[in-house]
Amino acid sequence: DPAPATKVPVLKKGDRLAICGDSITEQKLYSVLVETYLTACYPELDVTCRQHGWSGEQAGGFIGRMESDVLRFKPTVATTCYGMNDFRYVPFRPEIGAEYEKNMTTMVKAFQAAGCKVVVGSPGIIDSVPHWVKSAAGTQQELNVSLSRFRNIGAAVAKETGSDFADLYQTMLLADHLAKKQYGPDFKVSGKDGVHPAWAGQVVMAYGFLKGLGVEGDLGSVTYDAASGQASAGGGHEVTATEGGKISIRSHRLPFAPGPGALDRDDSVRAGMGLVPFDDELNRFLFRMTSPAVPSYTITWGEQSRSYTAKQLEDGVNLAKDFENNPLVPAMKKVWDAVAKKQEYETRQIKNLVHGPEGAADREAT
Repeated sequence: DPAPATKVPVLKKGDRLAICGDSITEQKLYSVLVETYLTACYPELDVTCRQHGWSGEQAGGFIGRMESDVLRFKPTVATTCYGMNDFRYVPFRPEIGAEYEKNMTTMVKAFQAAGCKVVVGSPGIIDSVPHWVKSAAGTQQELNVSLSRFRNIGAAVAKETGSDFADLYQTMLLADHLAKKQYGPDFKVSGKDGVHPAWAGQVVMAYGFLKGLGVEGDLGSVTYDAASGQASAGGGHEVTATEGGKISIRSHRLPFAPGPGALDRDDSVRAGMGLVPFDDELNRFLFRMTSPAVPSYTITWGEQSRSYTAKQLEDGVNLAKDFENNPLVPAMKKVWDAVAKKQEYETRQIKNLVHGPEGAADREAT
């Protein structure tokens, strides 16, 4: 059944977001996408993020390190991504599901006791039976059915604890079906090893978490009046000059702008954005024209140009969707690169320092 959508944005100004999960989180791909998006697209929220992924972890293992690794940083919102290791790569067994439910409930309540809201993320899907898990049993279909049961458990835990839910399973399942229909069986939303998604699948995951966080995706607008030749902007953008149909804008927020990329490769960010309604729901930077004088116009932004009918421009066109190689791509890359370096250190800080000799000597100072 469809999970209830998050109706009210979860994030408030100054929130501290903990991104928690297993090796899929420790890949630092969807976590980088989420933090980059929140930093660049919603700067007014001033949200800070920390990535807490740990390879091979189950929900029960995370509970054991919550205090030392996560709660010490006083998060106010947490996303969780467990279930992939918890289901043990076997057809569904009620006792394994019950353990997952118990551990997830304990985890969520521990966060809530610390004053932290939770978005419970479901496990995703697998694209093949993982060869490195010696105890794996069953077919790919049987294992995905098992993961669907774990998805249902996660949704139930979210409902019972008053938390929000990110339905990664259904989102990835539909994206995988679409990808294989369009690009063939070699396109693996869940990654070439069947479990760890490359960029396309990680974009699908980031989309799921951002929807679970209730992000609304209105990232600004520009309006041009063809009769007067004047323009206005809003939602984090301001017009600095308008002359001869040329509009100059200063942006205080960015639409999500990763740049061009292949649509048919599972290691492409752009491919992932095409498998879910990312631009339509999370990345709306609209241009509108009032009082058009001719049936069609050519819009140029940076080095790209596109033609639109007057009706399309009156209704509004999404510049972020239509102009992949726009002038804001370099600014987005600076944010992206800084976030990636920061998250690399966060993994080292926790796994090598806090859980190493320095942490053993003085955990609070590490």
